[in-house]
Amino acid sequence: MTHPTHAHTDTSWPRDVLTLSIDIGGSGLKASIVSAQGVMVTDRVRVDTPYPCPPDLLVTTVADLVKPLLDVHRVSVGFPGLVRHGHVIEVPSLSRREYGGDRDDELAAEWHGFDLAHALAQRFQRPTKVVNDADMQGCAVVTGEGLEFVITLGTGVGTALFNDGTLLPHLELSHGPFKDGQTYDIALGNAQRKEIGNPRWIKRVRKAIQAFDDMLFFDRLYVGGGNAKHLSPEDVGHKGEIVPNTSGILGGVRVWDLEA
Repeated sequence: MTHPTHAHTDTSWPRDVLTLSIDIGGSGLKASIVSAQGVMVTDRVRVDTPYPCPPDLLVTTVADLVKPLLDVHRVSVGFPGLVRHGHVIEVPSLSRREYGGDRDDELAAEWHGFDLAHALAQRFQRPTKVVNDADMQGCAVVTGEGLEFVITLGTGVGTALFNDGTLLPHLELSHGPFKDGQTYDIALGNAQRKEIGNPRWIKRVRKAIQAFDDMLFFDRLYVGGGNAKHLSPEDVGHKGEIVPNTSGILGGVRVWDLEA
């Protein structure tokens, strides 16, 4: 089988298409092969995210992680930052020299504009799509009806919007102001959760959900990511649903169909 190496392709996929789905997080890198039906057909592999993590190191670490998993037709990558056409615009979590540390301007400059999709496609020798991790997680859970909003709670906060099943262009809504000079991304991030404790952090999540609903008037809300496990159904409201963290992997199949 011949595999194009460019980052994105309109190839007609076979009915039994296999997707290598990679979830890049601020604390860990995870991957599995997913069937056309959205079922993981291999055990998930994982390594810690290295710090500091410039682009070349991330590419090498991911490539080493998935070496046994490249008997696939295509690759989907969820990335914890703003990505446009496979190029990284900004990635707060990886622009730090240590996990949860302060922004490092040199690292941020290395990431800005980096063509991650092309770099990974060259390593994998497979068609490769790179999108925001919240976008990819949302692809696994949305119903395709109305305005659906996705929040991921992990190292930082990711957001994604879908309208009648179409993935809308990514907006970094979590970079908006929350309170006391903090953005949603910082105030609801993992470092703040550990500092203030779960009860206060959960109150912040509830306040953030209400604020996003006031701005977006969404029909459905899906809350995922590693820290969603600290929430109860009551915390996400009557329009909300807590979704499994594995959605970040399973969305790698549908992202090829739902991306705008």
